[in-house]
Amino acid sequence: YVERFRLEARAVARLDDPNIVRAYDIDNEGNIHYIVMEYVNGDDLHQIISKIGGLDFSTAADYIAQAALGLQHAHEQGLVHRDIKPANFIVDQSQTVKMLDLGLAKLVEDDITSLTLANDENVLGTADYLAPEQALNSHGADARADIYSLGCTFYFVLAGRPPFSEGTISERLLKHQSEQPESLFVLRSDLPPSLGRICERMMAKKPEDRYQTAGELATVLSDWL
Repeated sequence: YVERFRLEARAVARLDDPNIVRAYDIDNEGNIHYIVMEYVNGDDLHQIISKIGGLDFSTAADYIAQAALGLQHAHEQGLVHRDIKPANFIVDQSQTVKMLDLGLAKLVEDDITSLTLANDENVLGTADYLAPEQALNSHGADARADIYSLGCTFYFVLAGRPPFSEGTISERLLKHQSEQPESLFVLRSDLPPSLGRICERMMAKKPEDRYQTAGELATVLSDWL
């Protein structure tokens, strides 16, 4: 656990982006190990949606565009997050979205000696937001798996619930691989078709059918806004 903690600290320490919670130091006091991080005064997207339900379309697009910018920076630094979900994006008082929790992040150049691989952990992430290919092999997942998970997060902030909210963990993982979620156009009848198509492409079952980079996605959402 301490080694995984240090791995997370290494992952966060290499990132410096306004859309990612910054880490300043790592230390320990006896057996208590800690990371000194930026304090963000706000709520995460899961808390926000639990309180108010689905967001208006412009706010949702803005939040996901900011999240994509943070993801792009992480990907450029050789990191795949692997646990993208609403609870891992916090919105501060100035409406800036910041990504956090890189505890499952994969350092691309360290993949051969990955700590999670050494511990034989094959499925990493959160079932409601897990890309189909990540459920089969978390260690082979690339940046496009994060884009799928961000698409599920987009779905959540629009619909007020995850794409597949019923069934056991195994059943939900299978649904991500073999079923389409209930259409957002049914859940939000006034959803602009162009915005719905962006979310659908993010959640394409095959990685090659999604946006290929988070930066590309951020540009598409910014243009839509």
